[in-house]
Amino acid sequence: MRCKHILEIANKIAPFSLSEEYISRLGYHDNSGIILDCGEEISGVVFSLDLSKAAIAAAKKAGANLIFTHHPAIWDGVMKLEEGGSADTVVACIREHISVISAHLNLDAAPGGIDECLMKGLGGETALKTFEELTGGAYGRVYEVVRCSLEEFIALAKETFSTERILGYGNKKVRKVASFCGGGFTPGALDFAVRNGADTIVSSDAKHHLIAEAVERGLNVVLLTHYAAENYGFLRFAGRMKAELKGSVPVYSFTDARLI
Repeated sequence: MRCKHILEIANKIAPFSLSEEYISRLGYHDNSGIILDCGEEISGVVFSLDLSKAAIAAAKKAGANLIFTHHPAIWDGVMKLEEGGSADTVVACIREHISVISAHLNLDAAPGGIDECLMKGLGGETALKTFEELTGGAYGRVYEVVRCSLEEFIALAKETFSTERILGYGNKKVRKVASFCGGGFTPGALDFAVRNGADTIVSSDAKHHLIAEAVERGLNVVLLTHYAAENYGFLRFAGRMKAELKGSVPVYSFTDARLI
């Protein structure tokens, strides 16, 4: 089995056409797909949210020669590859004959993908409204949860997402939540949350002025680390890939505890 076969299996779960639609219709940037193909038979796959030196070490230890990431290992154009440069981890993969595949925006928006997993991890079942509708996918959701205090809601999130690093602002009871995986807390996302009657907005990497505006407009704000919020769904994607591969290629999951 080669890189292209792993890509085909991933495409069944999180169609790469979703990334293409993000780019063409919504004007986003992405670089999902095969990032590095060393052309060898795949001996094992390590799933890691990011391409890091620690993930490469985990792949070497497992005898795997493919790392499958969520965040693209190369994001913008790279002018040169060199030790210590912006694509240092890619250079390390070349040296070790480790190929790299990334599934980013398509995995965010796919059914059962990272954004939907964030909703379910926070106690939601079904989205009442979605922020961005895509062909066969969606990003950003408003949904109901069991009514609780903000403190109780954060405590549940800490347990579910295996993190202590959660910031909370506000003092309203939590009943209707708007969540956006990754850095999706934008002015448009805030307007969407308010328009659809959310009392709490959940995301990561929010700018201070948006936090202040959300609280001013009567919402609680809950911020998980980007890593914790997305690794939760990414590990579930790894499990689905493992089931699809049916033992033909060993699958390993790597979690960088430093970032949770």
